[in-house]
Amino acid sequence: MLEVESWSYATRAERARQALQKNGFDAVIAPTAADAADLVMHFIKPGISVGFGGSMTVRALGIQEKAAAVGATLLDHNAPGLGVEEKRKVLRGELTCDVFISSVNALTLKGELLNVDGTGNRVAALTFGPGKTLVVVGANKIVADEQEGWARIKATASPMNCKRLGKETPCTKTGQCMDCDSPQRICRIYQVLRRKPSLSDFTVIIVTESLGF
Repeated sequence: MLEVESWSYATRAERARQALQKNGFDAVIAPTAADAADLVMHFIKPGISVGFGGSMTVRALGIQEKAAAVGATLLDHNAPGLGVEEKRKVLRGELTCDVFISSVNALTLKGELLNVDGTGNRVAALTFGPGKTLVVVGANKIVADEQEGWARIKATASPMNCKRLGKETPCTKTGQCMDCDSPQRICRIYQVLRRKPSLSDFTVIIVTESLGF
């Protein structure tokens, strides 16, 4: 069964890669998470600023530790011990960093990137600002189209992120988005990148493994 799953991931990843390239993105496939980490580290140099979009996918690759080890300056708004104003400063810095690294909530077979944000820092940086934008996405996030992408976000990404962040929202009780009015709601900004933003240097790395949620 693992061979069948690997075949499915690889086949869908290639289709998504071709669609992304048609839409103007630089897109490559990494067979494993370790391969994806190597591809990301190709862009990390001593002294540059590296911003992180709060992605569990990227965290699983150990990029923060690897980037720090080569002497890059890390901009991570989730770093422990940050006060409110310090966090805001880091969030602003991520918008103009040398390299911004994130994932997405869904990647369609039409080459579109879907995201839902609470603060908006991630979707803002994915649109414009950083010198280089890197998106790492596991093949488990590949969907047929926008409709399936939003359904995936409501059923999987949003509830799991709320649970991870300790939010007291209805979805952490039901396991499914309830389109709530909670003040702790994290689903506030909805973004679709149908084409590469015109002034960005944007690479999507598709990993043919299950990564993140």
